[in-house]
Amino acid sequence: MTTAPPENLISEGLAALRARNPARAADLLRAASGSMTPERMPWPALAQAELALGNHAAAEVALDRQLALAPRDVGALLAKGQLRQRVRDDRAAVSFYTTALAQAGVSGIPRGMEGMAAAAQAFIGQMQGAFQQHLDAVLEVGLSPAMEEALGLLNGTREIDLQRPSLFYYPGLPQRRFYDTSEFDWIDAVLDLVPEMQAEFTAITADEAPDTFAPYVTSTPDRPAPNNPLLGDPSWGAFYFWRDGAPVAANAARCPATMAALAHAPMPMIPGRAPNALWSRLRPGTHIAPHTGMLNTRLICHVPIRTAPSCTLRVGSETRTWEPGVPLIFDDSMEHEARNAGPETRTVLLFEIWRPEVPEEDRTAITRLLEGIAGYDGAA
Repeated sequence: MTTAPPENLISEGLAALRARNPARAADLLRAASGSMTPERMPWPALAQAELALGNHAAAEVALDRQLALAPRDVGALLAKGQLRQRVRDDRAAVSFYTTALAQAGVSGIPRGMEGMAAAAQAFIGQMQGAFQQHLDAVLEVGLSPAMEEALGLLNGTREIDLQRPSLFYYPGLPQRRFYDTSEFDWIDAVLDLVPEMQAEFTAITADEAPDTFAPYVTSTPDRPAPNNPLLGDPSWGAFYFWRDGAPVAANAARCPATMAALAHAPMPMIPGRAPNALWSRLRPGTHIAPHTGMLNTRLICHVPIRTAPSCTLRVGSETRTWEPGVPLIFDDSMEHEARNAGPETRTVLLFEIWRPEVPEEDRTAITRLLEGIAGYDGAA
């Protein structure tokens, strides 16, 4: 056997492997490897034959030779991960599996290896859970919010989310999804008025007229209609108290407690643009698709008026629910979405505030800038 040309040995060895004769295939391919140049040697086939014979160490050597020549060979990476998993070298197995699946996202999974890829993905998930448990045991309880987020980034439960406003970006602001309400000294005065605001809401919706809540997403005659599936749909409804910088007199008169609550908040006052303040209503089954706001110099506040189960708000990689008496204050210049997957309607008092990190002189400049944008008619 050993006197035959290496090409013949390889051809016969591959035929033996296809015929499910791994012992003969291994003998032939081992013989060929002694004289065939490494670049022309089918190392994966030799590894497959060795694996079938239970020669795991020899199979791993063959796979290492293949990966030295083709570091992103998906099949070799998956097989190498399996061998590392077999000897309980879990961290190495995860590393090879992760690299294999990342490459498969570009070049695809080789035919016949779909099961190996699925098993690799499942093992990665299992190990991520075990890793999280290990870190939880190592670290003390009561971590700071910054350390909680850093830990989430390390274990993959969080992502690095960035502000991406559609109109105006103010540099240097912290990339924070949600703010703690304890950072705002005015919020307690707003919360003190929640029972009265809820009474106003109950009174207005007791015998609600069809046009009480308008669709939140609308179009204007002189502009293209927004590409939004909720266009004109009252499933996401709005009852405005301030709109584009002006109070809505009829609604304000009916809800004095709500207007008093809004007076406590540092809302931007920009004629023609801000503030906007409203009851935002989300009916069961409604999904507000992922989107970003126009500015990163403001935050959005949600004060719950009527909460609902299975109703969620995702900002970046963090998801929260609305709980009674617990406002949500978030940066809408990060990608966010809301979903009501429950049987009840959710309503919040939604309003915008200046972001606290923006100094007063820049708030003034931003106000002038946005007024100027709103007032420009395009005439030369």
